Amino acid sequence: LGVSRRSFLFASRESIQERARLRLKEFDVGDKFSHLPLPKASVLLPLMVREGKLHLLLTVRSMQLRRSPGEVCFPGGKSEAIDKDEIDTALREAKEEVGLQPEKVEVICRLVPGIDKMNHLVTPVVGFIEDTFQATPNPDEVSNVFVVPLEYFVEPLNYKTLPYKTSSGYLGRMHCFTYDDHEHKTSFKIWGLTAHFAVFLALVVFGKRPTFEVDYDLDNLISSSENNFLNLYVSLYERKKSSL
Repeated sequence: LGVSRRSFLFASRESIQERARLRLKEFDVGDKFSHLPLPKASVLLPLMVREGKLHLLLTVRSMQLRRSPGEVCFPGGKSEAIDKDEIDTALREAKEEVGLQPEKVEVICRLVPGIDKMNHLVTPVVGFIEDTFQATPNPDEVSNVFVVPLEYFVEPLNYKTLPYKTSSGYLGRMHCFTYDDHEHKTSFKIWGLTAHFAVFLALVVFGKRPTFEVDYDLDNLISSSENNFLNLYVSLYERKKSSL
């Protein structure tokens, strides 16, 4: 019985991963936006299958950090000269922050980038990792590591939206999730660019309408996500020009 149950679990895990893989590859932007003249950063969106469901690994920034201490984010950071591309950056940072070895990540795709508060072009890199991965957080950078079912980002129990305006006058909505983690007996607040990437990832993988409003045309998710990004980028670029 043990063997057949294990092989069944393996088969179902493979099929869950395969379905997600096929959906994600349709949304791979490759290096389409890499030429934009903004400083570069990347984050890794690590997916794993646990108990028959996709989960996403997230980190909590150390309280000693100058920027955004204590905030939830994905492993990642600024591009360095040694990095070949955005994928290299994401994998290097994940290794530095949580001890995830690059060869243990099956990289699937790069999704439409975002622009952070510091005006970095942030590329989300999606990859599968083993559900047995044990993080070893670098305490200088990361105070905690936890996982959230990916479905939570389309069907949350605790969600609110915050309207926001970027410095360039671009209006948008900011997703804000509160996730009660029973393993850590604590609640995590997931918002900002991290929530934005998690929501988009869930929309891509599940292809269903979320229980809250999003700034996408869900029938044309690829083109509307790229248009949203380009509008944001143009509004930033126009402001730069006007301030010169």
